[in-house]
Amino acid sequence: MGEFVNLNIDESNGVGTIRLDRPPMNAINEQLASELEIAAREATRDDRVKAVVVSGGDKIFAAGADIKEMAEANPVQMMSRIGGLQAVFTQVEDIPKVVIAAINGFALGGGCELSLACDFRVLADNAKIGQPAKDIVFSGRFLDCNEALAIGLVDVVVPAGDTYAKAVEIAARYARGPLVALRAAKIAINRGLQVDLSNGMLIEREVFVNLFATEDQKIGMRTFIEKGPGKADFVGR
Repeated sequence: MGEFVNLNIDESNGVGTIRLDRPPMNAINEQLASELEIAAREATRDDRVKAVVVSGGDKIFAAGADIKEMAEANPVQMMSRIGGLQAVFTQVEDIPKVVIAAINGFALGGGCELSLACDFRVLADNAKIGQPAKDIVFSGRFLDCNEALAIGLVDVVVPAGDTYAKAVEIAARYARGPLVALRAAKIAINRGLQVDLSNGMLIEREVFVNLFATEDQKIGMRTFIEKGPGKADFVGR
């Protein structure tokens, strides 16, 4: 259990919540970043966690980096700090399970980047989010829920107060799904985005072929033939 970040597991639905708790704004300092990386590793390793929600609580997601901590840093220190923070976000992105950001209040700068490391984003209708494209980066302006949804920066907008519940609802649905296939799809997409088309196709082929060594592949295809789509009870192996 960290001081600013904790992983809470609900075994009834298989959802693990990574909770940021550094009032008042969940500013990302080095300690929070370190604890976030630990929580992401725990969510990866713990088989009780089938899907993940990242939340900053009811009032704020994360308002970006801790400016007070950065103000007196020199270029060498910032090179190390930024590299470390990028590694933390990569650790969240690489969680081999569906990860959903529940965004209330503000998700700005590093907070926005953390939400983008998740697979899906659920946004409160009164939240503000920033940094998706050159226009936003150059101007520093914030997006409201309607614009964020329109440009595809977030996936779902809900009334303020319903954000976490909606994120858990989505996570629980994936937690009941074909976990092996979801993990494979996430690996193929994330790794494929980092390479050219031909290498991306090699990654896709490798991941797809490996599924044929799993119990879920046999269960899924056998059930599809015998009962039709959507009827399989997967075991996650």
